[in-house]
Amino acid sequence: MIRLYGWGTPNGLKIPIMLEEVGLPYRITRVDIGKGEQFAPDFLAVSPNNKIPAIVDEDNGQTLFESGAILTYLADKTGQLLAREGPARWAATEWLHWQIGGLGPMLGQLGFFAVRSEEKAPLAITHFTEEGERLLGVLERRLAQVPFLAGEEYSIADIAAFTWTRATRSMLKQPLAKAIADAPATDRWLAAIEARPAVVKGLAAYS
Repeated sequence: MIRLYGWGTPNGLKIPIMLEEVGLPYRITRVDIGKGEQFAPDFLAVSPNNKIPAIVDEDNGQTLFESGAILTYLADKTGQLLAREGPARWAATEWLHWQIGGLGPMLGQLGFFAVRSEEKAPLAITHFTEEGERLLGVLERRLAQVPFLAGEEYSIADIAAFTWTRATRSMLKQPLAKAIADAPATDRWLAAIEARPAVVKGLAAYS
């Protein structure tokens, strides 16, 4: 049994999607970041960076925080959605790290400055909009070449990038309107992932 600590953010949604995909039983402990529950001592014992998501694998006591580490751990535990070795593993790994090092942080900053912040900072909005557009361009070019980020097979890299790319079509639709207006390969990829039964269940996990 996996205990998942999370909330319905793009990062938080990655893990229930993964758990549904690989068929591992899990239970959710909701960590309401709007109420500051990420600073509770019990949660900090699992996630010292006071960020969601985090897990405890109750089969062996392993604790993990950081979504990329959790996705890799669950893939290796089950032998699913990440090749054991070879070029396919490294393709998935590089695109996973592209998401956790670039796409997520840049879109998160754009969301703060352009959407959530009451005081607008034009220079910051311009900077993170341009970087968001650049990264979405990288994604579109990759998906125009291959069905999924790692190549022919759906992987943890797709799960990681999907939740953030999906957010560009909702909470970030206005600042990134230009980048998402003509992205047929990305639209095709989003639709294919959204249609997966495990993804449907994972997206509803915190409801």
